[in-house]
Amino acid sequence: MSASSDPPTILSFAEARHVVEEQAASVRAAGLKATTEFVSLLDALGRVLAEPVSADRDIPPFPRSTRDGYAVLSADLTNLPATLEVIGEIKAGAKLEEIPAQVGRGQAASIMTGAPVPAGADAVVMVEYASAFGEEVRITRGVTAGENIVPRGAEAQQGNLLLECGQRLNHAAIALAASVGKSKLAVFKRPRVAVLTTGDEIVSIDDTPGPTQIRNSNTYSLAAQIQQGGGEPVLLPVAPDEAQGLRRLIEQGLEADLLLMTGGVSMGRYDLVERVLAELHAEFFFTGAQIQPGRPVVFGRCGAGALAREAAGEDSSVLSQGKYFFGLPGNPVSTMVTFELFARPMIEALTGQSPRRLMFLHVPLKTEIHVKLGLTRFLPALLTGEFENSVVEPLKWQGSGDIAAIARANCYIVIPPDKEKFAAGEFVPVMLR
Repeated sequence: MSASSDPPTILSFAEARHVVEEQAASVRAAGLKATTEFVSLLDALGRVLAEPVSADRDIPPFPRSTRDGYAVLSADLTNLPATLEVIGEIKAGAKLEEIPAQVGRGQAASIMTGAPVPAGADAVVMVEYASAFGEEVRITRGVTAGENIVPRGAEAQQGNLLLECGQRLNHAAIALAASVGKSKLAVFKRPRVAVLTTGDEIVSIDDTPGPTQIRNSNTYSLAAQIQQGGGEPVLLPVAPDEAQGLRRLIEQGLEADLLLMTGGVSMGRYDLVERVLAELHAEFFFTGAQIQPGRPVVFGRCGAGALAREAAGEDSSVLSQGKYFFGLPGNPVSTMVTFELFARPMIEALTGQSPRRLMFLHVPLKTEIHVKLGLTRFLPALLTGEFENSVVEPLKWQGSGDIAAIARANCYIVIPPDKEKFAAGEFVPVMLR
């Protein structure tokens, strides 16, 4: 829809999520990714890889022992116990001249974990099953060919792709890049994500709020979530409940790669965000989702078709070139939930990250839950227990303004719209925080 007079587009949770995923996919397809930069290996942690990383040699580059013990021919251990001649010792990092040229019948080589297995040997017997005396070893347990050995190139062969472009780099990816000699990596630059909080009731965190005012927590929760998602937050001043000032700040926010607004998207007299966006010829993909908390979430784009408007003589003063925006509800819990459900996929697309589907765990419920039908609900909850005995329990909370409850939660219980009761012990979908 393109004007405030159009009827609202309120979608189910699944529909709204798919709309965002489709638009995120179009961002990737259009190549609207951040430009690249080279950073040191450790600085690449959490960034999105902008180049493929391949193996520069076979991994491992030699047959590698996975145990301390003795390299042997498995056929020599058909009859047990067996006594073999020890012809040498091989440690991890051994030089070629320190490795026996060949292990023959009736022979063994003492070997350490990670050391190269010598030619002729086809298995490693663990040291726990061997007793050395002089230049011989007595072995009491048989092995099969290949046991306790990782063959050369088993993990990757030279030239194999190890890390794909678009992969977000975690500690394991950093280790893999280090193993192929990458001291620097090309990564996508972080997208700039503007944060605009609206409302005359909002004051700075350094100010003493009046009796009817609250401090600006939403800007900081969103900034933290943006950083976790791979973006660079751009914090704008709090927008007043006044159309002209709000418009100036929205135009400023649209100069970033993505604009997140919080507050002012409900149906109240002073909820002006949708009205101002409509004046800026915004295209609205949806103006609500059937979820709780977060029902009045808005998703759209400004600037698409700006050239056509200019040709028609219409105002296109906003400096946007098809910039996406989200209008998130002003209640703090709603802001946090709708960011995770809808804004994060778009930020990940702008970072160059490959798409990820939203997945839920299923965990036994500690206490019974009753809700009304019709909305997909995300209830702040606490996942506790240990090992296979984990359980999840909804927290007592006072609605979507209860920051203290959400700070105690480590997950959300996800209640589908057609389910009004979960019994204690029943498995429920859970989204981790």
